[in-house]
Amino acid sequence: MDEKVFIDLFAGSGGLSEGFFLNGFRPVAHIEKNSDSSKTLKTRAAFHFLKKTGDIELYNDYLRGEINFDKLSRNVPKEILDTIINAEITEESLPSLFKKVDENLALAGHKEVDLIVGGPPCQAYSLVGRARDKYKMKDDPRNYMYRLYADFLRKYKPKVFIFENVIGLLSAGEGKLFSDVQNYFRKVGYDLDYKVINARDYGVLQNRKRVILIGWYIGSHLKYPAMKQTTGDYVVNDLLIDLPPLRPGECPENVDYATEPTEYLKRYRIRSKDEILTQHITRPHNERDLEIYRRAITLWNKEKGRLHYTDIPQEFRTHKNIVSFLDRYKVVAGDLAYSQTIVSHISKDGHYYIHPDIFQLRSLSIREAARLQSFPDNYYFEGSRTSSFAQIGNAVPPLLAESLAKSIGYLLKE
Repeated sequence: MDEKVFIDLFAGSGGLSEGFFLNGFRPVAHIEKNSDSSKTLKTRAAFHFLKKTGDIELYNDYLRGEINFDKLSRNVPKEILDTIINAEITEESLPSLFKKVDENLALAGHKEVDLIVGGPPCQAYSLVGRARDKYKMKDDPRNYMYRLYADFLRKYKPKVFIFENVIGLLSAGEGKLFSDVQNYFRKVGYDLDYKVINARDYGVLQNRKRVILIGWYIGSHLKYPAMKQTTGDYVVNDLLIDLPPLRPGECPENVDYATEPTEYLKRYRIRSKDEILTQHITRPHNERDLEIYRRAITLWNKEKGRLHYTDIPQEFRTHKNIVSFLDRYKVVAGDLAYSQTIVSHISKDGHYYIHPDIFQLRSLSIREAARLQSFPDNYYFEGSRTSSFAQIGNAVPPLLAESLAKSIGYLLKE
């Protein structure tokens, strides 16, 4: 059987899975503990199934709010929706998770798993997280989630695996943690290598560096695959300009696009023909923040300067820290080739992601953040506005995932 099957661990909202699905890989399990992310995965599974069967209008009805999730899901085979497993990966849950994956594998008509992908929660490895934690997160149990990942490698013995994480993993514990990770995977039976890869080299209009560790079964004579970079003379405004202008706190329903899609949006399939615009909604801001946003946008648009926290008048400051995180108010510059990194903190406030249009005077909408992560407009995030932002900030950009999937596809053919 030529079809390749994979398991996605710590799946999040499915950015990594999306790239592999679009390149012919079949998921037999997405394991994710967050209920909103799990529902997002089910909604995306419904999209792919209905698109394949020619019933995409039913999915569009869901986006328009004309049918509910129960009616949408009733039109998707149970075995497809059951590939999404809403559970936490722990030592105690492993037996039940293995049982569910085995059942899914059998239903798919496969006896073995070709690929395992995923990245454990990154907060314990992140530079920002360690800076905020007085113990530098050295006692955080999330540091050892890689061992649970390795348990899946032992059980299913995939030909290849991908372990994705933040670059802070390289320096955690003065480098000892990452050394332990690699040695642990080697003991399980894999040769491996890693690279620091920037999503902006693969069509994503965002400066997003990640550690991509790839392993292959010892004796298979494989190697780290070559990933083809993409080029284009695009700027961030190419993914913002066609969206209708919004003010802070606006949540319009059934809103239309303002203009035709740009070349960038068409080339990377962010916006297709007859797309339905959803989740172009913004959070409200108080007058103090709006005045700071106004100063930050003006400084960038007139002088290409960045606002530092120490530049803000004393009466507008709410933080005592004037030594670090001085760029906590930052414009997403529309005239640059890429934005700053989208992280999960966008779910708490939008200060680091200010829209460049001073007439809109707000932070990014959910859809704008999703586009910066290269999610297509037909990708719907379940849950609250806060939850949607968190899912987006934690995700692997689908365009980066596609490049990974293509390279892994060539590797498995060898």
